[in-house]
Amino acid sequence: MERQVKQAQKMESLGILAGGIAHDFNNLLMVVLGHAELALNRIPPMSPAHENITEITIAARRAAELCRQMLAYAGKASFSLERVELRELVEEMAGLLKTTISKKAILNLNLERGLPPVQADPSQIRQIMMNLLINASEAIGDRSGVITVSVGATRCDEEYLQKTELPEDLVPGLYVHLEVTDTGSGMDPDTQARIFEPFFTTKFTGRGLGLAAVLGIVHAHKGALKVYSDPGKGTTFKILFPALEDAMKSARTKDSSPLAGWRGRGTILLVDDEVSLINMEARFLEHLGFTVLTAADGQQAVDLYREWGKEIDLVLMDLLMPQMDGVEAFGELRKLNPDVRVVLSSGYSDEDVRSRFAGKSLAGILQKPYTPARLLETLAGLLPKR
Repeated sequence: MERQVKQAQKMESLGILAGGIAHDFNNLLMVVLGHAELALNRIPPMSPAHENITEITIAARRAAELCRQMLAYAGKASFSLERVELRELVEEMAGLLKTTISKKAILNLNLERGLPPVQADPSQIRQIMMNLLINASEAIGDRSGVITVSVGATRCDEEYLQKTELPEDLVPGLYVHLEVTDTGSGMDPDTQARIFEPFFTTKFTGRGLGLAAVLGIVHAHKGALKVYSDPGKGTTFKILFPALEDAMKSARTKDSSPLAGWRGRGTILLVDDEVSLINMEARFLEHLGFTVLTAADGQQAVDLYREWGKEIDLVLMDLLMPQMDGVEAFGELRKLNPDVRVVLSSGYSDEDVRSRFAGKSLAGILQKPYTPARLLETLAGLLPKR
């Protein structure tokens, strides 16, 4: 129990650090992506600069993926949950998995039939599998070995769940497991105690979040993780996801198409502590036909709203800010006008933000980093067009 408490405290502090870095990094990426997309709309496709700006947007989106990994580690990632058949997902990835591992390693698939589905984000499950396969391949190294990917069902009681890496808030019952076993070098207890630290590696300088991100993803899916390893005998990672009841339905998120030529009217109060982000978004909103007021923190936003009153049609506000954050500022704005419409922007998941504002009539949430097109979709659904 003492070991679990210390591990939980360490992971929590590192998660706070990762989430804070991802938040600031997301703001910078939004500035890069926003200006790049605005520039692409203003230059002809045949311009020599068009290809360069396109490459900028591609690189920025890859950086945004790294932010999502950091938020996954912090347990704050945004997931698109849907009904997933783990067996089918592994079968679809079989070809890719074989190309990922060492040529001296044999890949075996042991996939049970008739398993219940789970509620998960398929892209995040794929990331888990790729991370575990790469680690298994590196553990085998230049020797011959076997990597086995198994999918099955496990009925877990409370005693078993308490012995996993994520024992808190787990409900006993039926779990669908994803298991990756290798015949590699294995790990001693000291190494095993550190494998979920960001950038920790026994090979060379750490190049990513690796198992730290895996742990965050599993935690966000309300799952569990179990590790079995002995030096010289190999390692097994067992990921457990709660089985989904047949009565539960999960709707897929559908992206709306951009609204070409849409123009709005009215006044928007833009609140964010990142100056470059404020400048970029203000220019975009003015281009759409809005009058824009800006504030650098929640207190300035409240003061401006008190001055302008109901002339402000919408408040677009960041969640994390100095002096007065979005949570407190939203409460103060509601005191001035119970019908105020506020859209909050955050790098955290929709579920996390909505839980903080449950029952408080939040107008919307924008997941950072968002593009001008995504902002346009949100505004079109809330404000009248010109």
